[in-house]
Order: sequence, then C-alpha cells, then structure tokens
Amino acid sequence: MTEILSGPGPAPRRGSGWRRWRNRKIASPGFQSWASRFFLTRRHVRREGERMFDLVSGFVYSQVLWAVVELDLLEATCDEAQSLAALAHRAAIPVDRMEALMQAGTALGLFDRVGGGYQLSSLGAALMGAPGVVGMIRHHDVFYRDMQDPVAILRGEKETELARFWPYVFGAGAAENPEVARRYSKLMADSQALVAEETLRSGALDGVARLMDVGGGTGAFLAAAGTARSDLKMVLFDLPAVVPAADERFRALGMADRVTVAGGSFRDDPLPEGADAVSLVRVCYDHADDTVLALMRKIFATLPAGGRLIVSEPMAGGARPNRAGDAYFAFYCMAMRTGRARSPERLAEMMKEAGFQGVEMPRIHRPFIASVVVGCKPGAT
Repeated sequence: MTEILSGPGPAPRRGSGWRRWRNRKIASPGFQSWASRFFLTRRHVRREGERMFDLVSGFVYSQVLWAVVELDLLEATCDEAQSLAALAHRAAIPVDRMEALMQAGTALGLFDRVGGGYQLSSLGAALMGAPGVVGMIRHHDVFYRDMQDPVAILRGEKETELARFWPYVFGAGAAENPEVARRYSKLMADSQALVAEETLRSGALDGVARLMDVGGGTGAFLAAAGTARSDLKMVLFDLPAVVPAADERFRALGMADRVTVAGGSFRDDPLPEGADAVSLVRVCYDHADDTVLALMRKIFATLPAGGRLIVSEPMAGGARPNRAGDAYFAFYCMAMRTGRARSPERLAEMMKEAGFQGVEMPRIHRPFIASVVVGCKPGAT
C-alpha cells in the first residue's frame, strides 16, 4: 500500500493571500451572477462555465466515445452520410436512442449533420486514422470500471481489473500464458506507430549503428526504426512468450537478416551485448522506481563507452502538469498498481543516478503522444 504522509505540510508560500481573496470572491454565487451580466466579464464567465461543465460531464463524454467505437459508427459514416434508420438497424438500437447517441457524438465533434443524416467529421476521421487509438478506446471498458472509485485507487485499496489485464509487467512468470502475451502485445503494437514516429523524429537514433529495444513486444518500434533506417542493425529483447510473433513480423517485413530476437526477462536475465544504443519505449512507466533504476544500471553496464540510452513514452509535466501525463497516464498506472508517469526531468535524474551523462530532452512535436530523454555512457573517444 502506498505510504501515507502525515503532518501539517509546508507553510503556504508568499502571495497566497491574494489567491485566497480571488478564490473566495469567484466562489461567491452573487459575484458569479454579477460577472455573468457585466459586459467586461460575461464572455470570460461563459468560457469558464463551459470548461467547468466539461469537467463535470467528462465521464459521460468518454462513454459516448466508447459506444461510438464499440458500435463501429466511425467506419459506418466515413464515406457517406447515413440515416438514423440505417444506423439504428445496423446497431440493433431503437431509432430514438440512436438519435441521442449521434446527437451526442455530433456535439463532441465526431460527426457532421448532413441533410437528414450524419457523416464522419474531420475529427472523427482523424480518430479513426490514428493507429491504435480505437483499440485503446475499446480497451477502456476495463479502465472505466477501475475508475468508478478513484479514491480507493489513490489509497491503494482497490483490486483493479487493469492489474489482472496486464500481469505481463509483474514478471516473466506471470506472462507465460500466450493469450495474455498476445492481448498485451497487440494493444501495444497497434498504438505504437505514433510513438515510434515521434521517437524517430526526435533524432535520438541519429548515428546509431546497432539498436537494442528492451521490452519491445512483437517489434513494432524496431519495425518502424528499421523501415526508416535501412542500414540499422537491431536486437529485440523481450519475454519468450512474444518471440514467435516478433520473428514472424520481421520475416514478413524482410528484416530477419537485420534483427536478432532474444527471449528473456530484463529483471532476471543478462541483456545481450553488442548494441551501441538501447531503447526503452513505453517501458519505464510500467514499473516502479527501483525496477527502472535497476534496469538503467543494467543497460549502463551492457553498453560500450559512448553508448546511448533512449527512453520514449508519455510523460508527466513536472512543474507544468499536462493532461495526458498527469491525468490520464498517472491514473492508468495507478490502476495497473505498478509504475508511474514520470516527468522528463525525473527520468533524467534516474539516468544520471545510473551513471549516464550528457542527458538531453529532444524537442517533440506531439508530447501528448510521447516525450524522449537520451543519456550517454561516458568515455567515448
């Protein structure tokens, strides 16, 4: 169970007085009523009210999204507008309730009203075309049930479904079931394309001749790296249960002569040697600090002087919290009951503690997908 700290905590910082006055003023119903009418403040009050209602209603929005995906309405409306009657018949849902769903989806920007029917909007098309996103939404039924009691998750009191869905992260013994490994690897691989794209764009692999991807599942990231770099030699290291699917992937892509697939547990087994860079793509946030630090130290010992460690995954914002890392992924990790979303600065600290130097954080175009931290083993000539 997570440690609970006691005590009064740090004293308030200077300047908190005006914030107290501001908050009490804004929280007053009388002030809200006045500000909603006053011509200099009413537009701001409306925007803030809409944001507030979105926070209150967000759980319904997410369920509307899940229903749209589960009923395959994105594909159904992609090419041409569909009538309510046709959509209702297709989904075996009464027309009036299908109308409620399509109106909700339209309000959320997923569809456009076209004549008397509905067609996919540009946002809906982008959602449908984002690799792995639809798969993540389908998988959210598990996460939603865990989030019914977020306070229990915060206190570490809840036995969560996600912890059972992802036994893979708790060690090799838990992942020997091929079906478990298949489900994990498929979801990870389907959602890996965007992460791989951001990682490769960052320049983290520039100058790398032989890359080892640790915890790389069936090889989605290495497949993308190998496609982008035809000269790149690669090693995939992951649990034995995923090795056959990885071998099959690289044979199908014509990369079998460039990739060595090795089975083992990074917790218990030595890492293969010979790579001048090691990547951890969406691995660290699955594990607790002691596990990640031990892995970084093992990688440090395996790499040659000048070798590079590349960490890529969704990250928290640190001093500037962000929604993807500090809300979504932070609670997802808590529901998994292992790991945590870390800021780039925290991962950089851990790299330095493991011995890496010259730690850099390359600029990323879409940090809500992934951020990248790179460290080097000292001693390069």
